[in-house]
Amino acid sequence: MPEFQAPVGTFDVLPPESLRYERLVARFAEHAGRAGFGLVVSPMFEDVGVFTRVGESTDVVRKEMYDFDDKGGRRLALRPEGTAGLVRAFVQHRPPLPFKAWYVAPNFRYERPQKGRFRQHHQLGVEALGSDDPDLDVEVIALAWRFYADLGVTRIRLDLTSLGDDQCRPPYRDLLLEHLRGKELCDEHKDTYTANPLRVLDCKRPACVEATKDAPAQVDHLCEPCRQHFDRVTAGLVALDVPYTLNRRLVRGLDYYTRTTFSFVAEVLDSAQNEAGGGGRYDRLVEMLGGPATPGIGFGLGIERILLVCDAESVFPTPEHLPLDVFVIDTTGGEQARDTTGQLRAAGIAADRAYDNRSFRAQMKVATKSGARYALVYEDDGVQLRTLRDKGEPETVDPGTIVDHVRKRLAE
Repeated sequence: MPEFQAPVGTFDVLPPESLRYERLVARFAEHAGRAGFGLVVSPMFEDVGVFTRVGESTDVVRKEMYDFDDKGGRRLALRPEGTAGLVRAFVQHRPPLPFKAWYVAPNFRYERPQKGRFRQHHQLGVEALGSDDPDLDVEVIALAWRFYADLGVTRIRLDLTSLGDDQCRPPYRDLLLEHLRGKELCDEHKDTYTANPLRVLDCKRPACVEATKDAPAQVDHLCEPCRQHFDRVTAGLVALDVPYTLNRRLVRGLDYYTRTTFSFVAEVLDSAQNEAGGGGRYDRLVEMLGGPATPGIGFGLGIERILLVCDAESVFPTPEHLPLDVFVIDTTGGEQARDTTGQLRAAGIAADRAYDNRSFRAQMKVATKSGARYALVYEDDGVQLRTLRDKGEPETVDPGTIVDHVRKRLAE
């Protein structure tokens, strides 16, 4: 066993599996770009206050966050989720509204590693700031839904609810507290439920599930503005053929969500790890981080969890090979392979070669495994182009027209 290995809860992604990551991100970028979202790249660590201010009562912040003092004595934290850091960037730079951003980034949580859950995982997401229009909620949810569909995923369920706002949530909180008083709760919540009773709704332990099975739901106690907002969202999803399930128990893992809240549930995965992404509206988060009142909505989708879903549904498979057009074989000393691969690559043709003056047979074996469509073979008596994917006679090629000849064959 090697002396050094990837830390517990992390992993290495090697080719060709890494090519699937590339293609997944590219596919998401296409969807986000068509909807007017631009890429934002932000630091993977922030002042710890960015996260404690927006989720101090959540497990993500209390138990799972990687926080530390740097050499200058500053208290920092590795990013546990994508929204807070991007909102911090918005507050700092104040781009024009509406601000529509997408991101791809690693997140870090100190939790027990298990299938689909890692201490470092990678997330795709979008955030839209500057409007409380419910049609924007519909647009954001539909973007994620169509992305899943584009991957070929079909057994995905959209759970939807509304968590209300500052007008209707306080009276609902009182209702929920009254319901929970005297109930048998799990060890984690029995002494802390009064601080944030909504967390009990999200608990999967049997005691809390039993205690909340007939609990009042926020979506049934909305004020009139929140009710109208939610009705517009559901009507928009129906109009865009995005099916949803009303989930009265749905509570996201962070405290900043208001009104529209949603989760994508993979029905092909075990129930304990079947959330494939989710998000919601956060109309006070910008203010919490020191900015002006600015409504927003977004979502995050875990790349590793998405790929688990794809594997379970046998869609979006890992490529067998890197996308290679030509493999150059040179038995004349290597100079021809060196020069020709450079010319082909400069012309936009994917090309590779063997090294170390291997025999023709050894180079051909590598070429076959490479997945290239053609082999360009230099021997003492000339240059030949050979097909590697099907039967065909070798073609003699004029050394002065190699690039044009290969390009013509690739276009066929």
